[in-house]
Amino acid sequence: MSSQLFHLRSLLKRLKNHPLSPPLSFSDYPIEPAPFFSPLTLRKGDRLAICGDSITEQRLYSVLIESYLTICRPELEIQVRHYGWSGEKSGEFLQRMEADVLRFQPTVATTLYGMNDFLYIPYDEQVAAKFRNNQQRILQRFLQTGCRCLLGSPTIIDAVPDWVKTARGSQYDLNLALCRYRNLAMHLAAEEKVAFADVFTPMLTADFMARQRYGPHFKVAGSDGVHPDWAGQAIISHVFLKQLGMEGDLGTILLDEATGSITLPPGHHLLAPFEDGQLLLCSERLPFCPGPGPENVSKALRAGMALIPFEDELNRFILKITSPSAASYEVTWQHETRHYPAADLQNGISLTKDFPANPLVVPFLKIWDAVVAKQAFETRQYKELLPQAKTPEEREAILARTEETRRIHLQAIQAARIPVEHQLSVRPVPHSTLS
Repeated sequence: MSSQLFHLRSLLKRLKNHPLSPPLSFSDYPIEPAPFFSPLTLRKGDRLAICGDSITEQRLYSVLIESYLTICRPELEIQVRHYGWSGEKSGEFLQRMEADVLRFQPTVATTLYGMNDFLYIPYDEQVAAKFRNNQQRILQRFLQTGCRCLLGSPTIIDAVPDWVKTARGSQYDLNLALCRYRNLAMHLAAEEKVAFADVFTPMLTADFMARQRYGPHFKVAGSDGVHPDWAGQAIISHVFLKQLGMEGDLGTILLDEATGSITLPPGHHLLAPFEDGQLLLCSERLPFCPGPGPENVSKALRAGMALIPFEDELNRFILKITSPSAASYEVTWQHETRHYPAADLQNGISLTKDFPANPLVVPFLKIWDAVVAKQAFETRQYKELLPQAKTPEEREAILARTEETRRIHLQAIQAARIPVEHQLSVRPVPHSTLS
C-alpha cells in the first residue's frame, strides 16, 4: 500500500465520527494504489505546455509552476506556455491542440482534465469511456511529436455547482465519480507509459485535514466548490512540480565556526568578509518566497503550503553551523530574529520556512508579477486574438504580431531577475557557552 493511501485511510478513520464530517468509511473512496511512476524529469531548455480547463485558466497553479522554475531553477532555462480554457473538455482540447499547442513544439506537456468531462453526475460508464478515449488520443498525439507527457488526475469538489443546471447527485456522489476518473487516468498513464500526477488524493486528504483544523468554511476546492483558490492550487502545483522531477534542494549556507569559513551554494556569494556574525550576501538564484499569509483561509497561498510538505520537499534553503561554540544562537534575517539551540543549526534550519517575511520576498514578487502578465497575455493570444483570423494567412500575421508581444513579456521576466543584496546575522547568545 502506498504511504499516501495509508495516510488517507488513517485520516478517514480519525474523521469518521468528527462533528464536522459526514459519515465516512474508506470504501467510500476507492482510491487504487498507484504503481511507481518515475518523475518526468525536466531537461535543460525544455518547452513546457500547461494544458487544462478553467482550473488551469485561473492561472494560479500554472503561475506557481512557472515562477518556481524561473526563480528557483533558472539554470534549467525552461520555456513555459499556458493553455487553460474555461469549460473545456478533453475532446475539445483534442480539436485545438494542433493549432494552439503543437505548432510551438513543446517537449513536455502537463494536462489537467476531467472536471467538465464527468458532467457533474454520478459515475457513468459511457461518459467515462469517452473521457478515457479522448485522454488517450491526446497522449498519443503528444507522444507522436516526441513530447513527454505528465497526465494529471481530476481534482475534487467541495460543493455541487449550482451554475451547472444538469448536475445530479450529492457532493459525495460526485467526488466518488471523480475518484474513479482518477483511477482511470492512472491506468491510462501506465498503459501509455507516461508520468502521472495524482492531484485527487492529496486534495481530498488536505480537504479533510483543513475541515478538522479550521471548520467547514475552509474549502480546498475553492469558495465555489470547484475552482480551487490559492490553497488548493498550491497542492496542485506541488504534485506537478514533484512529478516534473523537482527535488527542492535550493542550497545550503554552511558556517564553520572553528575556522570562520563560509560555504555558499551556487548563485550566492559574499560581498564582504564574514565578521561579527554578519553575512552580507548577493543572491542571483532565489528560493520560493511569496511572503507571509494566514494558514486558515483557503484564499491564501500559505494555507495550501501548510497543508502539504511544500517547504520540506520543494523549498529547502538551509543554514547550517559546524563546530558551534555556543549552546544557542540568534539568527536575524531582514527585521526578524529567531533563537535556535546549537543542535538545530547543526542539523540545518529552513530559512524560508522560518522567515516568511524575508528580504527576498519583494524581488521574488517582481518576477512573479511578470510571469502573471505573460500568462495573461498567452490566454488572450489563443482565446481572443488568433481566433480573429479568417484565413490561414491572417492567422500567421496575427501570430507573428502576438509572438512579438509575448517576447516583450519574456524580456520583462528576465529584466526582473536581478541580483539581490541582503544580510544574514548569526550570533551566539551571550552567556550560552558549550561545556
